[in-house]
Amino acid sequence: MITLYTAGTPNGRKVSILLEELGLPYTVKTIDIGKGDQFTPEYLAINPNNKIPAIVDTDGPGGAPITLFESGAILIYLADKAVSPLLPAEPRARYAALQWLMFQMGGVGPMFGQCHHFRRFAPEQIPYAIERYTTETARLYKVMDGQLADNEFLAGDTYSIADIATFPWVDRHEWQDVDLDTYPNVARWYDALAERPAVARGMAIPRPE
Repeated sequence: MITLYTAGTPNGRKVSILLEELGLPYTVKTIDIGKGDQFTPEYLAINPNNKIPAIVDTDGPGGAPITLFESGAILIYLADKAVSPLLPAEPRARYAALQWLMFQMGGVGPMFGQCHHFRRFAPEQIPYAIERYTTETARLYKVMDGQLADNEFLAGDTYSIADIATFPWVDRHEWQDVDLDTYPNVARWYDALAERPAVARGMAIPRPE
């Protein structure tokens, strides 16, 4: 059984979307980051980096339990565990998916996250920081829009973990002061993913208790 430790953030929702797409059985433990659950000794034993998400799979490689943190690593692990086309086995398609997954991990997530922080949560408005991260966010949307002009999905013609990783961040485009109509290819992609039942279910995790 897989236990997902998560919260209602884009990084957490990546994993719940993938679990729903794969149909793997899992249970959810909500980590209330507002109350500091991520700093408890019990959680730090699972994720020493005190972030979400993390998973514990009692049926890991070789049948032994495995604990994983970092959302990108978790996505790769789960897709491989399920032998899923969401991370293709064919080398060129696999590396295309991993390339765009790293684009999300190294660019979209950190930059959109800083954009969210300085636009919505910082205790004071810092114009330089707001302009810096808003501008970089717009640049990343332009990169995605160019890629999606000739491809149905980020890694090509096949839906993959790269799309799953990116969708929850684009879902917060209003937080970034982004009008998706400015990026019509991203808008088309976003609408298509939003219609997937597994995406809708994954975005609703963790459910209110």
